[in-house]
Amino acid sequence: MELTGQVAVVRGEEELFARTAHLFAGATEINCAANDLNTWVAARRPPPAPAHRPAGLRVRKIYRPSVVLDPRSAEQLAASRAAGADIRITQDEINETIILDRRTVILAGDLTAGTRSYSVIQLPEVVQGVVSLFEAAWRAATDLDVYDAQTAELRQIAPRVLEFLASGGKDETAARALGLGVRTYRRRVAELMAALGADSRFQAGVRARELGLV
Repeated sequence: MELTGQVAVVRGEEELFARTAHLFAGATEINCAANDLNTWVAARRPPPAPAHRPAGLRVRKIYRPSVVLDPRSAEQLAASRAAGADIRITQDEINETIILDRRTVILAGDLTAGTRSYSVIQLPEVVQGVVSLFEAAWRAATDLDVYDAQTAELRQIAPRVLEFLASGGKDETAARALGLGVRTYRRRVAELMAALGADSRFQAGVRARELGLV
């Protein structure tokens, strides 16, 4: 662990959890932004139960659209909702962040040799800036239920569309197999690329494989 004033850099989920478990256990407000459900492994690990759990825990989570395409992720999202979390989906790029009680910020870093670094920050000025960014992203994001309703058809056909993209087949063939018009099929491909954060069909295929969708 590297420590400079009120900023600590930890490496790996185990070290992160060891340093912040007491903060999660006592938190009354947890805000989280993530591209998928894989980054915050430590945050999903249940902390030791304190003698008295804080009442009125508020949890808000923002994710990128790709999480709703994966059935396993969708199940976890449903479980989070059932546990009382508010969840929204954003099309915008986001920094993977956890904010605890508006006093502590955890920022996910890059993977190096298979280990991710995390910055744990308690500098009031920095924390306030991150909180402001999160609130702006939250206001602009779409409630999960609304997003689900808007993308129900896309989620149903996404696996087959990804298969067609991976095979390199013609749009006309794929559209006919799916019972769609060519223009509708191409619109669905564009929507799927946006959900995966991809700028090309090839990149969409790569991203889908990373997420285990194909």
